[in-house]
Amino acid sequence: MGLNIEEQKAVDRFRKEVVEPSMTKLVIVDFWAEWCGPCKALTPVIEKVAADYAEKGVVLAKINVDEEQFIAGQFQVKSIPTVYALYQGQPVADLTSARTESQLSQMLDQLLEKLPIEAGATNGEATGPSAEELAQFLAMGEAALNEGDAQRAASIFAQVAEFAGDNANAHAGLIKSMIALGQTEEAGQVLAAIEADPKLATDPAIAAAKSALELAASSVDDGELAGLRQTARANPEDMDAQLAFADAAFAAGARDDAADTLLAMVEKDREWNEGAAREKLLKIFEATGLEDEWVVTTRRRLSKILFG
Repeated sequence: MGLNIEEQKAVDRFRKEVVEPSMTKLVIVDFWAEWCGPCKALTPVIEKVAADYAEKGVVLAKINVDEEQFIAGQFQVKSIPTVYALYQGQPVADLTSARTESQLSQMLDQLLEKLPIEAGATNGEATGPSAEELAQFLAMGEAALNEGDAQRAASIFAQVAEFAGDNANAHAGLIKSMIALGQTEEAGQVLAAIEADPKLATDPAIAAAKSALELAASSVDDGELAGLRQTARANPEDMDAQLAFADAAFAAGARDDAADTLLAMVEKDREWNEGAAREKLLKIFEATGLEDEWVVTTRRRLSKILFG
């Protein structure tokens, strides 16, 4: 075929992620890049509408033009954002001009009227997104939360939770997003409802969200945080002052300050208050996510203190 190894890998990825789903679904292909400002403005619009239309057989595929230059070249992408609709492996519409939810919804409605999109089960009842599609939306929600866009993350997680009420990761993501938005009381209500379900209540993702909510209870305003910081610095031997500052620092998003303080406490007296500093660190790790790079690095620092 005249393709090198990397080009063949790109084609294989595109076939699996776009072409194969398009055999029965309508796939929105969004060409974007990290440095593209208009792309970032359009992303929440596309993601929300794609989530709204998932039950109707619409799937979203995002193509980073910097990472998939060969695929972008095959579509002759000259500028971004560029958005196409694909069905059975072929472009059926250019959606680039749609910049609002209503515009994109209108264009999708027109396409869905004309194309035999598979959107329901064999008994004629509508089905929700597939497991693969749900995983895709969960990844989008996590990315939005990590980028600091808690509002968009909450919207995505809420959509997934609506379609898949037994998906613990969706509920956990929604709780963490609400915490980031300062909606701790509402997050607590969501958690209480989830814990009523024995299957969800014991899931590690829900346990992590619960830890995050407990840690958020230490949230203070900037003035109080500054006061706690000053007190901790002025009284390095006062372990209660150190712990109070670490609690508030993590709740305020200053997790490096919190970790540095707690690690220093462990190094100074690991048995203080029945190992309270180490237990607080472990709760922070659980709330952040054990696979998180920051957690992995900080755990190594803790292990070095504990085991040399």
